[in-house]
Amino acid sequence: MRRGLIARSPVELPDAVLDARLGRVRAAMREAQLDALIVYTNNTRPAGVSWLTGFVPYWSEALLVVPRDGLPYLVAALTFRVKTWIERVSRLGDVLHNPRVGLKAAQQIAARQKNTAVGVVDFDNLPVGIADDLREGGPELTLRDASALFARLRSKADPAEIALAAKAAMIARRALAQADGKTLNAMIAAVEREARLLGAEEIYIAAAPDLSRAPRFMRVEDEPTLGESFALRATVAYKGVWVRLVRTFCASEVVREATIHFAQAAAQLPSERGFASGFSSYLVEGCRMAQPLEPLMGSRLDAANPPSPGALVSVQATLAINGQAVPIGAPVLLGAPGEAASLLIDPLYQ
Repeated sequence: MRRGLIARSPVELPDAVLDARLGRVRAAMREAQLDALIVYTNNTRPAGVSWLTGFVPYWSEALLVVPRDGLPYLVAALTFRVKTWIERVSRLGDVLHNPRVGLKAAQQIAARQKNTAVGVVDFDNLPVGIADDLREGGPELTLRDASALFARLRSKADPAEIALAAKAAMIARRALAQADGKTLNAMIAAVEREARLLGAEEIYIAAAPDLSRAPRFMRVEDEPTLGESFALRATVAYKGVWVRLVRTFCASEVVREATIHFAQAAAQLPSERGFASGFSSYLVEGCRMAQPLEPLMGSRLDAANPPSPGALVSVQATLAINGQAVPIGAPVLLGAPGEAASLLIDPLYQ
């Protein structure tokens, strides 16, 4: 369950932006001859529905139904008592409630036309029970995978998404700047507190407590001993947009050198050439459908799915400088074809 404040901001995410996104989706639906589109959401896969409506679930699950004509509506497993809250924090035509969201969504679609062609975003990862309920509720519906269609629409960030990502990055940076204390847990508490005060919907903090032993980030559940150099990674959500930012605590000249190399390597994305030398590992994550930070390409991935020009991604990498492992990471905005990508925020703290 999320713990941060979820509130709608018509200034940061205006109706006109959501209307433009919906218009692009419907144009793609017409081209693909789809009568309706279904997008699944839960607290770990919120990105597709939040992109179209602004809705970010605290818990449970729901299906967004986008008819070719008419306003989108949400079928939620939550009880009726949260209806007014959902309507207040999102832009929807209606909110329906049923513990079997697939059954209810299919029945609603079939009530308009039984033999409707329905696209399902990220169909392969739809829970089996919901898929079965869709077939039960609309036995004459034609269900088709609409993953590629939706991924193309999400491939380039619009100005509103870029602005929200910049705000999330600012929150992460200001929060990590508060990392102070005698213990790692004290530092993490200070980071989380600052992020919440700045309006983060969620923040997850991972740590690499001793970089001389292992540069791998982990969730801290006890009180590990800090090495001479260590790192913190903040994953922050703001208005449905997620970013990652990494801060390494070591000699300032080492971090400065790492930042320069990282910025130069990130500038060459989506090409991986920049990470070919001096980096022991790298990972590029971004949103294609419902998962906010999906692995797209990296040194440890078997298959790459490079982001498109104009995409927003979060990049993490580890360099070896004078024999010392230095993790570093920041959100990156890819340029137009032929243009360099750029860091959305400076990860240098010294």
